[in-house]
Amino acid sequence: MNQENHQTVPSSFESFQYTRPDIAVVTASFDLHLASFEQGSSAEAQLRCLDQLNEVRDAFGSMYNLCLVRHTSNTEDPFYESENQYFDETIPAFEALNNRFYQALLQSPFRVELEEKLGKQLFTLANLALKTFKPAILPLLQAENALITAYTKIKAQAKIEFNGVPYNLSSLAPFEISSDRGIRQKAAEAKWAFYAQNADNIEDTFDKMVGIRHEIAQKLGFNNFVEVGYARMRRSDYTPDMVANFRKQVREVIVPMVSNLYERQRKRLGIEALQYFDEDYKYPTGNPKPIGQPEEIVANAGNMYHALSPETDQFFQLMQQANLMDLVNRDGKATGGYCTYISQYEAPFIFSNFNGTSDDIDVLTHEAGHAFQVWSSRHFSFEEYQWPTYEAAEIHSMSMEFFTWPWMQLFFGDQVEKYHFMHMARSIQFIPYGVAVDEFQHIVYEHPEMTPEERNNVWRTLEKTYLPHRDNHDNAHLQAGRFWQKQNHIFQSPFYYIDYTLAQICAFQFWIKDRQNHTDAWGDYLRLCAAGGSRSFLELLQLANLRSPFEEGCLESVVGDIQRFFDQIDDSNF
Repeated sequence: MNQENHQTVPSSFESFQYTRPDIAVVTASFDLHLASFEQGSSAEAQLRCLDQLNEVRDAFGSMYNLCLVRHTSNTEDPFYESENQYFDETIPAFEALNNRFYQALLQSPFRVELEEKLGKQLFTLANLALKTFKPAILPLLQAENALITAYTKIKAQAKIEFNGVPYNLSSLAPFEISSDRGIRQKAAEAKWAFYAQNADNIEDTFDKMVGIRHEIAQKLGFNNFVEVGYARMRRSDYTPDMVANFRKQVREVIVPMVSNLYERQRKRLGIEALQYFDEDYKYPTGNPKPIGQPEEIVANAGNMYHALSPETDQFFQLMQQANLMDLVNRDGKATGGYCTYISQYEAPFIFSNFNGTSDDIDVLTHEAGHAFQVWSSRHFSFEEYQWPTYEAAEIHSMSMEFFTWPWMQLFFGDQVEKYHFMHMARSIQFIPYGVAVDEFQHIVYEHPEMTPEERNNVWRTLEKTYLPHRDNHDNAHLQAGRFWQKQNHIFQSPFYYIDYTLAQICAFQFWIKDRQNHTDAWGDYLRLCAAGGSRSFLELLQLANLRSPFEEGCLESVVGDIQRFFDQIDDSNF
């Protein structure tokens, strides 16, 4: 990385300066450096031009990510709402610039020398990117971005009346795992009533998205959006057929195990039927809750990362000292959690919505895994290498959840075994849901002519296949197959969901290896993080000594260790 072009991290995130990038100025600078690159008389000359191009790309990307954080932190802030709208309209134009850069890179007369210096993955990613953009689709991309923003705002600005008090979606969540079953049911009904009230709007928004994405695919020369979605996700070494076979293995190997876990939960709770509002309530004595206020949780996380390794200690001290975390839920804040990276400051940023449940710890360790990886990859000058492809990126986050298990007592005290059991159960229970979301998207985009009702029917069928335990009781909204409408990824990042399931299988492998030999497991993890996105998914797995989830027998081997873990615990005491 050309370090002199990056600033030392200021005392706090609040001092990071935001300036709207003028796309005309960005374009002129980009054009200048790109022309120099194309005229370069040697590989060395072209590499110098790439350094200058990366400065332009970093500057634009940094301002976009600053805007992202500040807009999602308060979606009601008029300034950053306007700036977010500007990026919705401008990012397609910036993508067009990157498209020209990729074309020039692939056509370089010094490509062999550049590949030796930069690695082949950059050229693979360039090829994929060229499949997803033509200037003719720029207005469609702008319209797609506007629809994504519209969906985000529907959820971020939710005001749900419960027991006479208004809540947002995040602050309502603790009531959904109340020890009082009646409260759980009422809270769940209140949440789904919000989605029911907005169902027409959400379905209309998604219907327009599907139409626009199908039109994008056709203008790019594809039959449907599936191929575009895979290229956008930068998948280079596996196919939809391989994913379909992975889903088949999940149905055969993991769905029965998950059904047994839910039956074990039903018996634990002592209820006749486990209904949808019971699923997240794991124990008759209540789910384990983190100890302390958010400030204490962050302080304990600092102690944990100090003990884990010198690398994580240095990393987390940076996150604390520069205020690179916005963790607490509040009105007007976007839902969910994420990690992003402001490259000009070499600063990861963690965003979440603490609500007093164990999810606070899960999301902190999960997003810290992302943040630690990108911080470990900051030496790469290309954004393409700072982050890996999505399924590889989720290995870092999900594995970090397991590497931090030895310190969970800091957060859960004497409930730590209870937490470990629940965390593992939820991790394996997620996989059938994750592949159901993936199959839903394949069907939707292979049949863009479907009506909203037909899409809902598809979801209901998939629920019965992958989540046969689910009892939607008398909730008309869920009985109609509308559960999927809560899932941000379906709207915001099409086909970004199988990635979690693939990564989860890899994270389970790290959990197994860590229990056998921590030094070796952690060494593999550090090597994976430092490699960033410089290799493809399957190549990164080889680097980290992990088996491919697509490999026959991989799921069985992982599930065997997990089942033994469950069998050794007497959860009737929880």
